[in-house]
Amino acid sequence: MSVVTESARHTVVGPAPAHVGNGGRRNIVPGNGRLRTLQRNSPPPGSSAIWVGIAAITMMFAAFTSALVVRQGSGPDWQHIAIPRVLFLNTLLLVASSVSLEVFRRKFSAHRMGPEAEMRLNPRWLYASLVMGMLFVAGQYAAWLQLRREGVYVASNPSSSFFYVLTAAHAVHVIGGLGGLLYLIYLLRSQVLRRTTLDVAATYWHFMGALWVYLLALICVKL
Repeated sequence: MSVVTESARHTVVGPAPAHVGNGGRRNIVPGNGRLRTLQRNSPPPGSSAIWVGIAAITMMFAAFTSALVVRQGSGPDWQHIAIPRVLFLNTLLLVASSVSLEVFRRKFSAHRMGPEAEMRLNPRWLYASLVMGMLFVAGQYAAWLQLRREGVYVASNPSSSFFYVLTAAHAVHVIGGLGGLLYLIYLLRSQVLRRTTLDVAATYWHFMGALWVYLLALICVKL
């Protein structure tokens, strides 16, 4: 004859405790069960990707800078070149385009929060950024043509080689940013532009502006 204690009876017939942790073969969820809160606080995939891209671009130009410094001190064949003045105008264009894009981003946020949220937002500031970005690329090409007229080519000397490599690599990334601005205009015209998409594009464009200011200082000091 078996004897079942009161505590054992409660242990047998009581409900199994709910699983609130992570591990085993169960789905991985927050310990407190607040999955929606975790999703709201998670950064958008585009935001993470843009910072990875910026880190990669930064490391690439850091490698260029290191190679330039090492090459300059490794031999007596380093010859300084005359910096085309159009580069300074190009700098103003790129900085102004970054300012214009930031103005548009602020207007976009205010528009979404205001009573006219259902109306179409005027994209003139976004178009201004696009046009000035295109003028920047055209100005870089004009600088290359000026050097060629002066007989300074890629293989003329080590300093000219670095000039063409640095400016061309940056121009390629700016052209990629222009594609992003065109995509923003397309989304805006379709009325499906989201704040996160705008923030990602603006972050990349501002980085291109800051990177060019650094490159211009490097070119003026070293080349």
